[in-house]
Amino acid sequence: MESRYDLSCPVARTLDVIGERWTILILRDLFKKGPLRFQDLERSLEGASTNTLAARLKGLMDRGIIDRRFYEEHPPRAEYFLTEKGRTLGPILKSLYEWGQKHAK
Repeated sequence: MESRYDLSCPVARTLDVIGERWTILILRDLFKKGPLRFQDLERSLEGASTNTLAARLKGLMDRGIIDRRFYEEHPPRAEYFLTEKGRTLGPILKSLYEWGQKHAK
């Protein structure tokens, strides 16, 4: 998906990576719960379609924010986890959480 805004701004570039509701909620779950399987994320993110969830996970993997590891070969089963780069988003998620607690009741 091509952005329609100027990506020379660091805020715009960050939003281009994580500025979508399902993406932020995936990150929230991985921060709170640790590595998760696709099915775990589906249950937690009720309302997100399977295709949307798969696309957001792929986008986060493509950008090095999360990765996956296979824990079973037949059938292939994977779990998703935050990379070192992804863990650096922790303060942003914490700030969103704190703001929501204070102002979005």
